[in-house]
Amino acid sequence: MRYLCLVYFEEKMWDTISQKESDIITKESLAYDEELMKQGHLIAAEALDSVHTATTIRVRNGKVSTTDGPFAETKEVLGGFVLINARDLDESIRIASKIPLARRGSIEVRPVLEWLQA
Repeated sequence: MRYLCLVYFEEKMWDTISQKESDIITKESLAYDEELMKQGHLIAAEALDSVHTATTIRVRNGKVSTTDGPFAETKEVLGGFVLINARDLDESIRIASKIPLARRGSIEVRPVLEWLQA
């Protein structure tokens, strides 16, 4: 099964840690992605740009509107994702718990809906 691991953290955290600590987190994250790839779990992983670059789109009654920034006011923001293959939820939780940013934020794990398969 495929699981999406959504990586959330307080964006202000990056302003409070040293460059050295930021570099360590980045290095650990890339190394873990490499480990997951070698194990056959990794499908894709990407970091997202700052929430301040986000645009929220809504369509109501056929009219498109856009708003700068995220939809919800919250301390933690979506900072990236890791799409993995895992046997079941237990394995996906084990994998997600080792994502380095889990120590600073949270990881939301969701199964990907398997629509019609060819």
